[in-house]
Amino acid sequence: MKAIRYIQCMCIALSVLFISCEDVLEENVYDQLAPENFLTNTEGMESVMGAAYAATANMRVNNSIYTFAQMEWTTDIMWQTGDGVNATAVQYINFTWDPTVGLLRGENWDWPYQGIRNANIILDNMETLEATDSIKTLYAAEARFLRVINYYKMYLNFGPVPLRTSTAEPLQLPRASEEEMLSFIENEWLNVIPDLPNPGDEVAYGRAHKAAAQGYLAEFYMNTRQWNNAAEMTATIINQWDYSLFPEYEDLFKVENERNAELIWVRPAKSSADRYTANSWMNAAYPPDFAKDPRTGLEFKSAWRNWPNEFRILDDFYNSFDPEDERRTLILTEYINTAGDTISLLNEDNTRSFKFWPDPEGANASYGNDIPEIRYADILLLRAEALNEINGPNQESIDLINMVRERAGLEGIQLANFSGQESLRNHILQERGWEFYSEGKRRNDLIRMGQYISNAQARGITNAQAFHVRFPIPLDVMDSNPELVQNEGY
Repeated sequence: MKAIRYIQCMCIALSVLFISCEDVLEENVYDQLAPENFLTNTEGMESVMGAAYAATANMRVNNSIYTFAQMEWTTDIMWQTGDGVNATAVQYINFTWDPTVGLLRGENWDWPYQGIRNANIILDNMETLEATDSIKTLYAAEARFLRVINYYKMYLNFGPVPLRTSTAEPLQLPRASEEEMLSFIENEWLNVIPDLPNPGDEVAYGRAHKAAAQGYLAEFYMNTRQWNNAAEMTATIINQWDYSLFPEYEDLFKVENERNAELIWVRPAKSSADRYTANSWMNAAYPPDFAKDPRTGLEFKSAWRNWPNEFRILDDFYNSFDPEDERRTLILTEYINTAGDTISLLNEDNTRSFKFWPDPEGANASYGNDIPEIRYADILLLRAEALNEINGPNQESIDLINMVRERAGLEGIQLANFSGQESLRNHILQERGWEFYSEGKRRNDLIRMGQYISNAQARGITNAQAFHVRFPIPLDVMDSNPELVQNEGY
């Protein structure tokens, strides 16, 4: 049985190995790895670790289009037209998805479980690894860190899922209980934080570190409404590390400003022919026949691609910005087409997010912009929200929000402007929308604040019902495992 697992490891490592991101997580390729020694040395273990990072939900297919587009298609920020994906996008936009809908199984079920499997392979073979105790401790912490990211993201999408913590477990497992799932996620992060390196001391850029685990744990506490724990964890991040807001929002996401002090955890990206390590957002953001942005002078390069798959910003969201808000400048409102005509995108739900500003070295459908998972601005606003949920409007929450608003070129808000907890909560939801559009956070924000369904219904989406806060388990997954029970409503 163990030999079979070793062979599986070799297939994983040598077929996936290792989707390189910049100089991130660079690994050597080994062409002769025997089953009996594959995981007894650090070279083999690093190979499987690379496969674990590559398959983990926050690292694989960095192009960002299909890893979190449905997190905004279902919200008040974005919709989509064109290309073969439109039939799938329409189901998310109109809340008519079912267990057969596209993107649900591969991006949101299969790939996370591949990351979990690879992490379990590492953990199951730790005893036979010929390495120092410190290396073993680090490998185990990294594997658990990656595994719990996958479980956390699956929980947000589906609720409790089968908890597989070893490759020796049966292939068919029932779903964990709500209590089991939440306890596992929390304890995994609490347990790995002491064993992970400080940010900046990790083995390579893109590898796990303490602040990344703390950031995810803070987000977990928020999304499970554990306000006091969230307030404590966000305070720890703010006080323990030297993160800060990047001075210019418009430049924050550019390739030349990667690895700045605001980015706590990212999906590292690199332009590549197969797009697996690339950020391909811009290919779905360019309007038809885009030639030039008259505001910045950005010109479309012949090496780039402009897909018929078009991501469009809703007018109500664009118009909700203060005209002086510098965050709005990354939304394209007009352009010059290839015929030399100036085309307005306003008032037709047609403006475009240029947040991931085109990489000058990008080629074809691939750009090298790292994709943020956790930013310092996120931690500030999460703490402001947690404190409001605990105590109602308070000066610290106002001060934290104003730090983010000041970077955006806006005047500060005043405590006296908020009559109660709900009014400040609603403002924080707006502030998070303006700050994090095109970063895949909106669905979870709306669900956490109890406005996901009502927000959809207010947009005229009558299909939206309470059970839609969770996606269905994919149909073929249900068919392959009789131990599973489908989510309510599906």
